[in-house]
Amino acid sequence: MFNKILIANRGEIACRVMKTAKKMGISTVAIYSDADKNALHVKMADEAIHIGPAPANQSYIVIDKVMQAIRESGAQAVHPGYGFLSENAKFAEALAAEGVAFVGPPVGAIESMGDKITSKKIAQDAGVSTVPGYMGLIEDAEDAVKISNEVGYPVMIKASAGGGGKGMRIAWNDDEAREGFQSSKNEAANSFGDDRIFIEKFVTQPRHIEIQVLCDAHGNGIYLGERECSIQRRNQKVVEEAPSPFLDEETRRAMGEQSVALAQAVGYASAGTVEFIVDGDKNFYFLEMNTRLQVEHPVTELITGVDLVEQMIRVANGEPLTITQDDVTLTGWAIENRLYAEDPYRGFLPSIGRLSRYRPPAETAAYLPGVAAGDAGEVVVRNDTGVFEGGEISMYYDPMIAKLCTWAPTREKAIEAMRVALDSFEVEGIGHNLPFLSAVMDHEKFVSGQMTTAFIEEEFPDGFQGVALPEADLKRIAAATAAMHRVAEIRRTRVSGRMDNHERRVGEDWVVTLQGVEHALKIDADKDGSTITFDDGSSMRVASEWTPGDQLANVDVDGAPLVLKVGKISGGFRIRNRGADLKVFVRTPRQAELAKLMPEKVAPDTSKMLLCPMPGLIVKVDVEVGDEVQEGQALCTVEAMKMENILRAEKKSVVAKINAGAGDSLAVDDVIMEFE
Repeated sequence: MFNKILIANRGEIACRVMKTAKKMGISTVAIYSDADKNALHVKMADEAIHIGPAPANQSYIVIDKVMQAIRESGAQAVHPGYGFLSENAKFAEALAAEGVAFVGPPVGAIESMGDKITSKKIAQDAGVSTVPGYMGLIEDAEDAVKISNEVGYPVMIKASAGGGGKGMRIAWNDDEAREGFQSSKNEAANSFGDDRIFIEKFVTQPRHIEIQVLCDAHGNGIYLGERECSIQRRNQKVVEEAPSPFLDEETRRAMGEQSVALAQAVGYASAGTVEFIVDGDKNFYFLEMNTRLQVEHPVTELITGVDLVEQMIRVANGEPLTITQDDVTLTGWAIENRLYAEDPYRGFLPSIGRLSRYRPPAETAAYLPGVAAGDAGEVVVRNDTGVFEGGEISMYYDPMIAKLCTWAPTREKAIEAMRVALDSFEVEGIGHNLPFLSAVMDHEKFVSGQMTTAFIEEEFPDGFQGVALPEADLKRIAAATAAMHRVAEIRRTRVSGRMDNHERRVGEDWVVTLQGVEHALKIDADKDGSTITFDDGSSMRVASEWTPGDQLANVDVDGAPLVLKVGKISGGFRIRNRGADLKVFVRTPRQAELAKLMPEKVAPDTSKMLLCPMPGLIVKVDVEVGDEVQEGQALCTVEAMKMENILRAEKKSVVAKINAGAGDSLAVDDVIMEFE
């Protein structure tokens, strides 16, 4: 077995690989850029080597620099994680020339399957059903328009060397095909150093289901069930689960056997994933094969008990698989939510900055990769992360902060465990998508398992505006916050000395206002908790060990748990729960009466300004002062976290002033241009 492995990656996947390597007794080497000198993966590694400036194309994806780090460290093997160099055949060749093992498939398999154009041709030759499209190289935007018309709109414009949603656009007409071709080409060049583009038919209302395969160099191959990855945004997966709530055993077996056959046809040896589109009748169509570890691999590990990273290392060491297909058992249900540094209230645009607070829910101590989740207890919580409290979220890399996973014996229990885990996850200092993930976990379509890849587009057509909680949930929160406010008031009077002097007592009658609803209630407290009686005669029993200043409250309301993120505001609390962000005011009846007379603060008018929606770099400005612009017209392009975002006019207007140009770095809400 290897003595030392270098991880040619960063962030949570580098940390994930290190956990298994250390479990196997293998020393680890990290590489890092200027932006990552204090990163978690650097701290976790046994040794770390600096490889260059912050941009990935000057550090992490420069093969010569990574090879120099390998020589310097004396590493015998390299695990590439995913992204960056994980599917780069030239990198695998460079390692082979140095006599260093690549913890991944052979070069030939990478070349055959890693290139989406080539892989589709191989699949077609093998008789695998594929999505209609044009696999040849596309010369320019007009060529893209011509091909799109031949294939038939809508079409998917994709980077041949792409992955992770980079370099992908959906076009519904000629204008979108032209624009999407150029943006996809630019993103592909920046992210992968390869700007080749292909076009395929975009299948509406599909499900995205993938099969995990594992092969060795001795001719053995197995599949480890499937993952449902249909909930996507901008072609990037957000929620994954295993198994799929849609497949039956017959379809699962057919997809699995076909995936293994395809992998073995190209001499595949390592962990890999075959992706399919599945229609409502369970017909499945080959999309592509990812010749690497997938972001969502933890859910497969949770239901199978197989440590995929360990298996990859053993295969790279020349060992045969010790697992047969008959040994693979799918136990229980696992769900993964991807926590991203992006603001759901601003169209999910990237957010950067310092993590002033980062407190994930406690992981299940008994669980380790390679241990069946069922052996660890009734519910398992796992959080794969690469950040820490006080660390920086950089604009240079992917915005994913963590992968929060739960496992339980049933899908229903796994979802409920995820709801509690999301409510317990504390992140402050940046925009993040925790509220949105909570909303998805409560959504009827997700709970029923009836989602497609159009889920977010259909259910959140105007973006995410937060969650309006049902009346029953609001009442529980009202009861909990009333009891919490009483605790805070008792502490305040004791600190002031008024309680001891009998100058002031904490009252029993209160009015709680939240989400536009008032609840008049009475608190009857004792040593074990409080009984909250509402003006309609109903009552709730509340118990909690919350103390003022705690930012997380675990409350028992009528015997059911309620987890609240708590912030202090004047006259009450900022409460976050199940995707809702609430201002909760707890007042005396007289205070509530007077509060109704207070005028509301009016927000400033920014309707005649184009504000930068995220921290980013202006790539280009498409208009000039004096230009008349129409609704939907492109105004400028902002790049952040390797993604290009085109900002468009919301209405017909005339450009009066332009405050920024190509190459300028802007902060959130900086004024890019003004209109008459």
